[in-house]
Amino acid sequence: MKRSRFSEEQIIGVLKEHEACVSVADLCRKHGVSDASIYKWKAKFGGMDVSEAKKLRSLEDENTRLKRLLADAMLDNAALKDLPGKEVVTPAGKRKAVAHLRSAFEMSERRACKAIGCCRMTMRYKTTRAEEAGLRQRMKAIAHERRRFGYRRLHVLLEREGYVINHKRLFRLYREEKLAVRRRGGRKRAIGTRAPIQLPAAPNDRWSLDFVSDQLTDGRRFRILTIVDDCTRECLALVADTSLSGVRGARELERLTIARGKPKTVVSDNGTELTSNAILAWADAARIDWHDIAPGKPTQNAFIESFNGRLRDELLNETLFTSLAQARIVLGCWRADYNQTRPHSQLGWRTPAEFAFTHPRRELALRYVDGSAPAPVAPPAQNGNPNARNELIAG
Repeated sequence: MKRSRFSEEQIIGVLKEHEACVSVADLCRKHGVSDASIYKWKAKFGGMDVSEAKKLRSLEDENTRLKRLLADAMLDNAALKDLPGKEVVTPAGKRKAVAHLRSAFEMSERRACKAIGCCRMTMRYKTTRAEEAGLRQRMKAIAHERRRFGYRRLHVLLEREGYVINHKRLFRLYREEKLAVRRRGGRKRAIGTRAPIQLPAAPNDRWSLDFVSDQLTDGRRFRILTIVDDCTRECLALVADTSLSGVRGARELERLTIARGKPKTVVSDNGTELTSNAILAWADAARIDWHDIAPGKPTQNAFIESFNGRLRDELLNETLFTSLAQARIVLGCWRADYNQTRPHSQLGWRTPAEFAFTHPRRELALRYVDGSAPAPVAPPAQNGNPNARNELIAG
């Protein structure tokens, strides 16, 4: 708006002369203005003194400023609503939002930064981070090969290959590549307090047994006998067949004890195969303490339950079995990989075979080449009551 060359004091002075009976024509000639200006001044400032005119001027200026602020706020609000995507929180998202505001609403960089609440230095920052394309490709390749591994196990595998990377940076890349593992359903949690299961002190102190079921592509069901050493977390056997009786279980246990040595204790549930006369006779003849967990308490056999969960999540749910022979081959390969390659979180991210090799009470190093069991290394079990069938005290 064009500013008048007359101040409020001068305008009021001219009006005072008009009130002193000076004609409008004389005022126009004297001050060099038109008669329309005189009447306009009279309509606006008639009857006012200088202080009142200054107050009116300040009110007009304040009103103009508030209108400008309101217009800017409405424009900023409309611009923020036009931003695509979710809430802008990351530096990259803020740079993208500022670029959109500058192109779509012709805002300056300063105003766009103020609208979304970020620092202008964020817009001008140039990263000095090394190229991550090779690391991303290798991480995606491992994640595609091992679909049920989270970022922590991927971190261990990448470190084995020589990649030096912080776990927080790997987690950022892991999220950016959308590799998060989808959790399958929920699980029941125990209510109340409980004591942890006592850990075995040495390999072959305690074995755990259980059964896992699955089916072939033609609909036929088959079962898997799983055996785990609770100390080293090694998978000792994965026996798959359409039917696994107590006689077959005793035969597999006998073969395993000949190859590896007798355990001091064997833990299992109360299934019919594991409480049969064949298993009872084998445990009595081998003089091995056999503990049955309490009915309906799978947490008392937590080691094998955890292993079965990993087996189903990483293999059974990810593989289609066309025949029993193929299932046995795949299970053997997975068992060898589990013992030799897969890092275990409870073993300090070491493999079960590596932990067994470095165990302080191990008398002989375990060596796995093709997934087969090593030569017997554990001493025979202590002599005791062969008919004892005590329940495992889990806390």
